[in-house]
Amino acid sequence: MATAEFLRTQTNDGSFADILEELKWRGLVAISTDEEELRKALTESSITYYCGFDPTAASLHLGNLVQLLTMRRLQLAGHKPLALIGGSTGLVGDPRPTAERTLNTKETVAEWVDKLGTQASRFLSFEGENAARLVNNLDWTAPLSAIDFLRDVGKYFRVGKMLSKDAVSARLNSEHGISYTEFSYQILQGFDFLELFRRYDCVLQTGGSDQWGNLTSGTDLIHKVEGKSAHILATPLITNSDGKKFGKSEGNAVWLDAELTSPYAFYQFWLNVEDADVVDRLKVFTFLTKDEIQDLAQQTADAPHLRAAQKRLALEVTTLVHSAEAAQAAIDASAALFGQGDLAALDALTITAALGELPNAKAAVGTLITELLVETGLVASISAGRRAIAEGGVYLNNQKIVDEQAILTDFLHDSCAVLRRGKKTLAGIFKA
Repeated sequence: MATAEFLRTQTNDGSFADILEELKWRGLVAISTDEEELRKALTESSITYYCGFDPTAASLHLGNLVQLLTMRRLQLAGHKPLALIGGSTGLVGDPRPTAERTLNTKETVAEWVDKLGTQASRFLSFEGENAARLVNNLDWTAPLSAIDFLRDVGKYFRVGKMLSKDAVSARLNSEHGISYTEFSYQILQGFDFLELFRRYDCVLQTGGSDQWGNLTSGTDLIHKVEGKSAHILATPLITNSDGKKFGKSEGNAVWLDAELTSPYAFYQFWLNVEDADVVDRLKVFTFLTKDEIQDLAQQTADAPHLRAAQKRLALEVTTLVHSAEAAQAAIDASAALFGQGDLAALDALTITAALGELPNAKAAVGTLITELLVETGLVASISAGRRAIAEGGVYLNNQKIVDEQAILTDFLHDSCAVLRRGKKTLAGIFKA
């Protein structure tokens, strides 16, 4: 990311812009420690802040993106970010409300630490006066013996208070209970804040509101050990207008890694955001100005069928996470699939990813088109397929099929083909 994008935002008197008001307008403040003290800290000087990401998977996801973009906004306002990748906390696992996590091997966690660090780094600048740092909490936990940890850190935590944390109490009241390993997670996270406070004068931690119990363990520990105060800023859980958790579809996360969620699928996810949610998504996930977002909101109200806000949202976020080229490739693929562009001009990865999101079937050259229509679910029967062809509504690779006995003759990139019925019903054919 260009260094010029991270010029410090200061007013004429040398103070810093009120980034807290900006975050509140964007719906990114659910709860914080003393708001006025936090505002004072953010406007009077450049502070150091951190957010942690545990390597419990091979990629970050949309929930993490909220935190990464919040970090970026704070850095743009002149503050210094620490992106913490939890090499030690990732070995333990943050307590989930339902059941115990499956512990990954040390080798797997170490591999994921590197991957997540690379992903997180794309959203921050590591140059200039307020350059970011990438840190790993394994650096200060690994040298500690169990006795040292219990004597120097554990003695400051009271079991009664630890039991009252939401994640812990939920598990205690479940059939699964909670292990001492996950019960101790909040001590490790609190220790992280204390170490960053000591090493980098870090005075602010950001995170999701569902992590509030873990976040406060750090401020409490700093107060007890150092006799000083630190701040927390928690973002709300992002939900759709119907109250469902955002970013989940039938249990599948939307990943930031292009190999887990293709740029095409990523773009389509944003393009399909409901009208009722699109303005909130623009505020949280883009850097568009208030005027630009208000204009898109008006366009949505006046002509929702044009989906101007969704198209801009998909373009902006796909560009942020992947690249402008990947976003444009997704746009070109969408147009080509529906007969408004050149399918042959799409690269193999993009077309394959796009077709993978559709109903699909495997077939060999020589297969009847009518059979493919049935196998992909575009029609209910061979006779229905013949009727569809006779009516002029069937296309293979955007070429109209006129012969009811037509067969599959070739593939795009020698691997796939696009079957379409009418204007909008698509399926993918992959070479058997």
